[in-house]
Amino acid sequence: MSYATPPGWYPDTGAPGHERWWDGTAWTAHTRPLAAAHAAPRQPPAPAEFGPPSFPLPHQRDPHGGSGGGNRTKVLAITLSGVLVLGAAVTGAVLLGRDEGGTPAAPTTSTSPSAPVTTPTATASPSAGPDPDENPTVLVDQLNGVTLPVPEGWEKPESSSSDVPTIRTEESYDCPGAGSFCYHGTITTHTARSSETEPKALAEADIVTAADRAYEEDTLGRRTHGGITSHKVLKAQELTVAGRTGYLVRWQVTTGKGPGGYVQSVAFPSSVGAGTPVIVRFAFDADVADLPLSLMDTVTQGIRPLGESAASSGVGASVGP
Repeated sequence: MSYATPPGWYPDTGAPGHERWWDGTAWTAHTRPLAAAHAAPRQPPAPAEFGPPSFPLPHQRDPHGGSGGGNRTKVLAITLSGVLVLGAAVTGAVLLGRDEGGTPAAPTTSTSPSAPVTTPTATASPSAGPDPDENPTVLVDQLNGVTLPVPEGWEKPESSSSDVPTIRTEESYDCPGAGSFCYHGTITTHTARSSETEPKALAEADIVTAADRAYEEDTLGRRTHGGITSHKVLKAQELTVAGRTGYLVRWQVTTGKGPGGYVQSVAFPSSVGAGTPVIVRFAFDADVADLPLSLMDTVTQGIRPLGESAASSGVGASVGP
């Protein structure tokens, strides 16, 4: 019987010295050197690939021959049984370590009634410090290697319809359009799926998606705000995010129902793995006193590489006017 393994970084059996991201159901294309693992929250390691050790088989012996033959036979039987069990376990690990295409197999924890086997838990390093994932004031995106500050009065939901790292205002309300419930403010992090890698082009393309998801149609196709009737560009500029040069685009949108709102897309290279671009999306309802546009700037300035303290300088500073 197998149990689902949580998302995280696990040793890549196809690339020694590297880790690959497991999203909970399948391996992704994201990899990183093992040296980067010390900065991330600890994860249970996946089964490593290894070959079965070679054991010399004992010669056939007459169970009744020689002095003390009975005792030697018992010892031999016990030893041989142990070798067979260990050999079966090693062979199973090798078969599970890689699929036919050379891609690491899904990390699993297996159990059997006679010989339970569990995935070992990594030992925390004394210098690793507290796990940021357990800090309610910090949103951790392990895949993209960044953290975001959680504003006061916001929450980190255990699950959301977008199935990506999310923070949002605590109180929900009835959407002004199609029957559902909405939140006045949401911020989500995403891995850029486009072949485009330039932050400016990514942010300019993603702002359309950010606006559509927040105020045109939700993931279920409901027009929760009556759809977007118009938009206005409020800001488009280069800036430094998490120590990398990125780009920001901010729109004001007018909707068919309700006060409309503001959306923002920030794109920048990740500081882990192959540097796949990261996109942070913002959606704030208009006419909400607790959601000034300056809060978008504050959160953007607070984005940090995973493992870096908030005291680091130069993050989020504007590069141009």
